[in-house]
Amino acid sequence: MKTRALPVFPLAPDPIRPDVSRDVEAVRLTVDPIGPLDGPQIGLVTLGCDKNTVDSEKMMAALVGHGARVSSDISGADVVVVNTCGFIESAKEQSIDTILEACRLKEEGRVRAVVAVGCMVQRYKDELSSEIPEVDLFLGLSEMASLIPELRDSGFLPDSRENAPTGVPTMERPLRILSTETPHTSYLKISEGCDHTCAFCAIPGFRGLHRSAPLPELVAEAGALARQGVKELNIISQDTTWYGRDLRRKDSSAPLLPELLRALVAETDVQWLRLFYMYPSGITREMVELMASEDVLLPYLDMPLQHGSDRILEAMRRPERQAVIRERVAWIREAIPDVTLRTTVIIGFPGESEDDFRAMLDLLEEVRFDRVGAFTYSMEDGTPAAEMPDQIPDSLKRERFEQLMDVQRMISAERNEALIGRRFLALVDEVLDDPGPFEAEAAGRPVGVARTVGQAIEVDGVTHVHPFEGLTPGQFVTVEVEDAEEYDLIARVVEKQ
Repeated sequence: MKTRALPVFPLAPDPIRPDVSRDVEAVRLTVDPIGPLDGPQIGLVTLGCDKNTVDSEKMMAALVGHGARVSSDISGADVVVVNTCGFIESAKEQSIDTILEACRLKEEGRVRAVVAVGCMVQRYKDELSSEIPEVDLFLGLSEMASLIPELRDSGFLPDSRENAPTGVPTMERPLRILSTETPHTSYLKISEGCDHTCAFCAIPGFRGLHRSAPLPELVAEAGALARQGVKELNIISQDTTWYGRDLRRKDSSAPLLPELLRALVAETDVQWLRLFYMYPSGITREMVELMASEDVLLPYLDMPLQHGSDRILEAMRRPERQAVIRERVAWIREAIPDVTLRTTVIIGFPGESEDDFRAMLDLLEEVRFDRVGAFTYSMEDGTPAAEMPDQIPDSLKRERFEQLMDVQRMISAERNEALIGRRFLALVDEVLDDPGPFEAEAAGRPVGVARTVGQAIEVDGVTHVHPFEGLTPGQFVTVEVEDAEEYDLIARVVEKQ
């Protein structure tokens, strides 16, 4: 294999995700040390959503490729790098707390430098620089590619491959170093930015217009992840259906999403490909037919609606209307009868009347999505919606949220009950000491937690499986559903693969 220095990756975690509630539990990764023992010690702390996880995995690969030893432990680090979050409330607090803790260690002489990067820095760089001058380097989203050169110029990384510490292999490094507790499942981010001008969202202002990653690079990244043991790839972006449209403006033969998915199926060993952020207006007949014909493309679709009232969808500046939503759902269910449909909606957008809210409830009851993520509207600085009149009181948002979730809980329970007696392929995520629903059967033995093709990691329910012996994370099994709860399934393993 031809050797080369690992490139510096442009790292850009998403600053705002309208599909993520501010109240969700923030991700904080724990990473075991990786890299040469005698390399500079980098403490990398990752806070926020799963897209930050992807970016930190790329950052780890770049740092290790340039001679560093990386872990999530900041106490013994030469340099602390905090990949911040500026959206999820708990992660914002953790970002500040972690930066201050690193600065305290620096003051005590236990850390040489502190670097803050990512979403929060992009949004509040001037304020952070003024309030926490002890930080040596702030890098916003547009400056992330400077991380490696800045550390190298400051003497915290070797100047070149020739000066790298002993023990650094000369082979090409992976594009990413997996950091999750379920390394058999990962994410493939296929584009950056967004062309939409949704009234509630600030992404275009932070991230710029939609930019698709080149198909060969995505196939190479997916292939590398498969070789690291990834069985399931979750395809993510701001609007996954938009892939390639920017490339088509320059080259009429440039690939679109169907071509990318065909390449991932044909040229990698990933066994499950799961599609997220497939907005209804961008779903085509070709895309649906491709999903129906390829087993690797799971019969699962995350299709955010944001609302169910045409009036509110127009105010949100969303391109979809009820007619388009109904049409796309009909296409999908006709071609893929066993498809699992997930959506997300925003409750309490400015001006949302009782009739608008009722229209959303009626649409959800009609379509009967398997999964619904509902979030109350949160005002974002610099967005048109923040300046709109008729802002909805928080108490009314919460009341409507509870009403909608009561409706969806009933739908979810009914759809899960319809699965009893059926068999599905499932992927084992964990083997736990806690017996969960199998207390009598477990008798002190570990139990398995898996997911069927209709359950995405972290956002959906799980399948509790038995018998438990011989199960390992990352293993595929065929299960028969024996019982169902509102969100979770209980199943018996009938075949191990």
